[in-house]
Amino acid sequence: MAVVAVLVLIDYLFLFVISKAPSAKRLIADRLSNGDENKVELQVINRMPFTVTMEIIDELPVQFQKRNWKLVHRFTANEQKNIIYKLRPVERGEYHFGNIILYVQSLLGLLMHRHDINAEATVPVYPSFLQLRKYELLSQTTIQTEHGNKRMRKIGHSMEFEQIKEYVRGDDIRTINWKATARKGSLMVNNYTDEKSQQVYSIIDKGRLMKMPFNELTLLDYAINSTLVLSNVCLQKQDRVGVMTFANKMGSLIAADKKPIQRENILQLLYNQDTAFLESDYEMLYMQIRNRIKHRSLLILYTNFESLSGLRRQLNYLRSIARHHLLMVVFFENTELHQLSRLDASNLEEVYIKTIAEKFEYEKRLIVKELQIHGILAVLTTPEMLTVNAVNKYLELKARQAI
Repeated sequence: MAVVAVLVLIDYLFLFVISKAPSAKRLIADRLSNGDENKVELQVINRMPFTVTMEIIDELPVQFQKRNWKLVHRFTANEQKNIIYKLRPVERGEYHFGNIILYVQSLLGLLMHRHDINAEATVPVYPSFLQLRKYELLSQTTIQTEHGNKRMRKIGHSMEFEQIKEYVRGDDIRTINWKATARKGSLMVNNYTDEKSQQVYSIIDKGRLMKMPFNELTLLDYAINSTLVLSNVCLQKQDRVGVMTFANKMGSLIAADKKPIQRENILQLLYNQDTAFLESDYEMLYMQIRNRIKHRSLLILYTNFESLSGLRRQLNYLRSIARHHLLMVVFFENTELHQLSRLDASNLEEVYIKTIAEKFEYEKRLIVKELQIHGILAVLTTPEMLTVNAVNKYLELKARQAI
């Protein structure tokens, strides 16, 4: 007993009297990317002249709901370690980090000294800007696939005038400018270039159906992340890009532009969007589009329809929009129903569930057909493939010069 008391006293002297407090610092980006793995680095220094074991607790934001997060590392005398871990936020907004707590033990392991390091910080979580780098290079006149890239053949004839030049053998005689020829006294032709600067608007439905979750993110967040990536691709293609949001009333609007600052403007707008548990008003959407978007544009509508009857209630408004613009409706497969429809049924209840799941899955395909019948482009996609499929469709339309 006396030996134990002596060892405890020695441990106390090492940890509380002659020791120096360790230091720690959190290194984190100014903003985090929603739905992605974000790197966080802890820089911890053992300032004691002997080996210790540290239990490191970083007080994470409440959104992560991690109450037992800790790391244990052994430090030699005066050793510094840079410890990296990753966080995946699934909500946009402000995340408040607390202190860094260090529990220090000597090699005896009888006592533990707690050190609280002030490291409070607030970091905003923005729509997935990390995906921009992923698609930035791959968007150069290619179509994304799961296994590689393929080029699309351009068809049609562009009619964007560039200049008048002298005729040389091989020029299209249909482009001869007879007025310039008469003035110059020699054959002159109009020179055309690929059409640029078409208008592309991403329209995001914030109604109740967009609150459905998938892999911890809502459908609205998938639509927001896809909009940010697609807007960046459009700007690289020199198109003017804008964003509109709506639910039961008009939301936010950024007019189409191709200035370098446009991407940051879109990022700031998307940061504050949230879903309302109300029915979306498509009649109001039609009136706003007619009043605010004067030139024919590609409109990419991110929404969700769970049944054919739900589509038909809004179909007249979608048809009216499609008469003035090239409309593409992007909506989501119900992945849980898809899994249920593939299960092997072993009893009557499972047969019933499987049949209902197949019925709703079939209705999704009928919705695509119904939209196509009325000249509306339709993209049915799983949430995880939303960005790839939306970018693919845009690049396809761009290659066909359909915009």
